[in-house]
Amino acid sequence: MTEPCDLTAIAARRMIGAKKLSASELLESCIGRIAAINPAVNAMTAMDIDAARATARAADEKTMRADPLPPLHGLPLGIKDLEETKGLRTTWGSPIFADHIPTRDEGMVRRLREAGGNVLGKTNVPEFGLGANSRNTVWGATGNAFNPAYNAAGSSGGSAVALATNMVPLASGSDTGGSLRNPAAFNGIVGYRPSSGLVPSERRGHGFSPLPMLGPMARNVADLGLMLGAMASDDAADPLAYSFPGHRMRERPELFHPVLPADLSAMSLAFTEDFGLAPTEGIVRRKFRQVVAALAPMFARATEATPDVSGGDEAFEVLRSVGVLSAHAEKVQTRPQDCGPNMHANVAEAMRYTFADNSAALTRQTQIYFGFQAFFGEHSVLISPAICCSPRPWRELYPAVIDGKPVRSYFHWLSLAYYVTLTGHPAMSLPVGLDEKGFPFGLQIVGPRGGDAVVLQVAAAIEAAFAGDAEFGRPLPDLAALAKARPISEMEAFKTWD
Repeated sequence: MTEPCDLTAIAARRMIGAKKLSASELLESCIGRIAAINPAVNAMTAMDIDAARATARAADEKTMRADPLPPLHGLPLGIKDLEETKGLRTTWGSPIFADHIPTRDEGMVRRLREAGGNVLGKTNVPEFGLGANSRNTVWGATGNAFNPAYNAAGSSGGSAVALATNMVPLASGSDTGGSLRNPAAFNGIVGYRPSSGLVPSERRGHGFSPLPMLGPMARNVADLGLMLGAMASDDAADPLAYSFPGHRMRERPELFHPVLPADLSAMSLAFTEDFGLAPTEGIVRRKFRQVVAALAPMFARATEATPDVSGGDEAFEVLRSVGVLSAHAEKVQTRPQDCGPNMHANVAEAMRYTFADNSAALTRQTQIYFGFQAFFGEHSVLISPAICCSPRPWRELYPAVIDGKPVRSYFHWLSLAYYVTLTGHPAMSLPVGLDEKGFPFGLQIVGPRGGDAVVLQVAAAIEAAFAGDAEFGRPLPDLAALAKARPISEMEAFKTWD
């Protein structure tokens, strides 16, 4: 029999609204799943179960009064540990903030609560979100849902694993170099990077930078649309979430929920294995070709093509470093013993760049953006692999070599995602089966400028076409095996950088 925590977010919400399931019953099921599975994977970190139970009881009382119910009414949420939650420990994966308890919710968390979401706990991250390996010295490493000895990716790795194992129906994430898309790809769930400013954030130190963005994560496209509708907002606290006086452009949840599948037969598809530059592993290329062969007949036209992203590696490296420098230089200088290797490497790299480097990076970013506009004038949607390689053991901090060739930086293996980041275009990782090693494969779907609804609709159509397919359907982890697995905390180097 299906446990309540195994229900989709939409199914659970409908049952709560119909008084066939209580918010408290759903919460207790999620708590039970966390108790059974989290020791094996370490996805959930700080939790306040008493507060979550009180919130669930209040939701049940509202349901019984027949009050109008908000869209996320009674749904437990996992909140990434880079996002402040009032009264709930928020550490950023850093010993500097190991005991930090915020006195306020940041805006995105507040909006999710206002939409009826019940914050159950935080999800694990790399230190300050730097990198795509969700391990730190506060909470330890997060293991992949399909093999806990392997990398869950990041920086939203805890959220992805919590969703894959049905600990929560919805979870938040954020994305600079693919941090919503990469862990989604590695764990077989859906991760979505919205258009710049669609989901406001007041916490970006460089408010006008389109690189770091907040977004939703879910098990399927319909659930993701439900959450996106609750997250999107006009907010003067975010310079990119601008609006015209008297017009609330983003607060239209009907744009994202329900998600209506696109008519693929009326659309043109472009596909690329590597954007011409990314160090894409052979195992990833082979799976992607199989996916393309299955998808191409569904579209009016399918063409192998890529926008020009030459210089994208250099541009992203510089622009990312500008943000790192402002956020973390002081920590590295004043508390070096409390900063991990990625922190030190990032700040040292940023210090080497000049104003000329920054100018050149901004110029190239703009040129790549213009190239994307011309490209999407000819193609409806672009697909690629979501990440350059298959999961590797989490003891390997990052893949230094791919198919015998060294990568140019510790985040170069994320380039399939960060080329898109530079443009501000919306992008999703959608699970489409397993690779040769038995790990989930994520398909990156990139839409035109402002085409968030387009991406969701195309993804919904692909998801429906592959539903139940043994080769391309969404893979599921072995929960029974995870429940019996030894705790990840017993693995060597669990809370160290060794």
